[in-house]
Amino acid sequence: MIIGLAHYLAVAAILFTIGVFGIFVNRKNIIVILMSVELILLAVNINLVAFSAYLGNVTGQIFAMFVLTVAAAEAAVGLAILVTFFRNRGDIAVDDASMMKG
Repeated sequence: MIIGLAHYLAVAAILFTIGVFGIFVNRKNIIVILMSVELILLAVNINLVAFSAYLGNVTGQIFAMFVLTVAAAEAAVGLAILVTFFRNRGDIAVDDASMMKG
């Protein structure tokens, strides 16, 4: 059995759906929301690399590296904000995030 472009696109669609579903269903836990955003970015990376391999150029793979860099920065900044929020409030409820307005 040969794994083709359609298989990669199906896996990416499933990951994207799980990520969007995780954001909409769980609005109470900020960690689950951050993980769902990471799943969405992973699905985009799979699409970029799959189309890059299918078309035979490296442009998609270069864009995937940029997306990985942005995802790592987003995770680092998001977790830093989360730790600061936890130190100030004592919990990480998303409903209380409006208290951080300056």
